[in-house]
Amino acid sequence: MKARRGITFDTIREIGKQLPGTEVSTAYGSPALEVNGRMYAAIAINKEAEPNSLAVFLADFDQREALLAEDPDTYYVKPHYEPYPIVLVRLSCVTHDALKDLLCGAHRVVSNKPPQRRHATKKRR
Repeated sequence: MKARRGITFDTIREIGKQLPGTEVSTAYGSPALEVNGRMYAAIAINKEAEPNSLAVFLADFDQREALLAEDPDTYYVKPHYEPYPIVLVRLSCVTHDALKDLLCGAHRVVSNKPPQRRHATKKRR
């Protein structure tokens, strides 16, 4: 039986690099993928999230509910993330193909939004 290779942020980065306009960034010090200055996936660091989880933006809450019902061993949500169309993904459980589909969908949703305006930093006197 072939051992299953674990998904890491390196895998996530490789998938993201194939999507137009994707940049590797950070969110609260955690590795993230963004397009047009908007994050669409990041390693979850909220204390409620399980270790080795990825937070991924979705099209809507119905998509999240479908994923949770379809595969609760892979997808979950915690109270901190409930107000947002985000699903948490257990990287130890998700398949490469499912992750790629999820990231492509998240990229499509976020890339259709207008670019995030960057706030000018105030100069210190």
